[in-house]
Amino acid sequence: MSRFSAQSEAKSGWVGLAVVIVCGGLISMLAFGPRSAMGLFLAPLSETRGWSREVFALALAVQNMVWGLGQPLFGAIADRWGEARVMVAGALLYAAGLALTAHAETPLMLNLAAGVLIGLGISGSAFALVISAFGKLVPAESRSWAFGIGMAAGSAGQFVFAPLGQAFIAFYGWQQALYAFSVIMLVVPFLAIGLRAPAGGHKAEVSEQTFKAALSEAFGHRSYVLLTIGFLVCGFQVAFITVHLPAYLNDMGLDPSWGGWSLAVVGLFNVIGAYSAGVMGGRINKRSILCWIYVLRALAIAAFILIPVSPASVLVFSAVIGVLWLSTVPPTSGLVATMFGPKYMGTLFGIVFLSHQVGSFLGIWLGGVFYEVYGSYDVFWWLAIVAGLAAALVHYPIREVPVARLQPAE
Repeated sequence: MSRFSAQSEAKSGWVGLAVVIVCGGLISMLAFGPRSAMGLFLAPLSETRGWSREVFALALAVQNMVWGLGQPLFGAIADRWGEARVMVAGALLYAAGLALTAHAETPLMLNLAAGVLIGLGISGSAFALVISAFGKLVPAESRSWAFGIGMAAGSAGQFVFAPLGQAFIAFYGWQQALYAFSVIMLVVPFLAIGLRAPAGGHKAEVSEQTFKAALSEAFGHRSYVLLTIGFLVCGFQVAFITVHLPAYLNDMGLDPSWGGWSLAVVGLFNVIGAYSAGVMGGRINKRSILCWIYVLRALAIAAFILIPVSPASVLVFSAVIGVLWLSTVPPTSGLVATMFGPKYMGTLFGIVFLSHQVGSFLGIWLGGVFYEVYGSYDVFWWLAIVAGLAAALVHYPIREVPVARLQPAE
């Protein structure tokens, strides 16, 4: 009887773990999809309203900044009340922001809808909270793999929503496309039910550490500070490419459809990159993975802008940069969990992610500013290359070891 009971408990544990992974992955995909396709609306929205590209770029820069500012807040609430409840509120804000963006007739309204509401919605529903939930519900030995699954699912959302958004815009118009995305986001609250209970009884390690003590410990930790600084470059690069690559390809004389397909290819190949980074993070040094990602990004961007732009070069660049896209997230979140444990994962990773979003704000906004000043994106591409090499240097001194509080006594 005891053997049968043990087998039943193990089976139940795997079923519970599967529910958590599937629901979390679908939430990550749905929440990341519309946001990753927002660059497709830059040209049609700007032309309809008679605005310069800088107006829309600023709204998306505000979105990324609000996303970053809201992430530690929503992470702290999730650490106290659970990720599922936060995701319901986040999805509703996200849906409202998408719908109101279609009605935005002034730059102020656009900033409130596409910037503030969508930014808050993403911070309350996207992959950062999914990763936080995985950190608490998934056994320690499987966390890095689960982080990779969560991020790969988000990338699958980019692969699905980029061509889907392009098709909606082509057949129904950009406003109807935003309405469709808004309705899709209402599925997230139902999926969040799957993240309410621990997977197979796995719970976060018990810790008596207070919230204030956790923050003090993290900001006094050299490796955590370096990780936070370095993650800014990730946002700086990927946000610029997400928003401005479709417009850049238009400037180079390619058909507008290539903007959607380029982002789709990025998302498809990041499924491979994010999952691989998660698997590798459980086997080799996460700091080394991050250093190589930033170096290879710099090389990929340099090759792209030095070679004449063509459909073939766009596909190759999108595939290469896709593998390196958000493959930084599994090792980055894994380092946070390794150093401090999962209890305050939502808060501590949220703070690191805030740095990412500061970089996103700068990448999107300055990309628009540089375009208006120089009439092209050439100078900004080189700035992104230099930033990638600097990020590799910043990550190199990071030590992948738990804080003294989590290390076994001698």
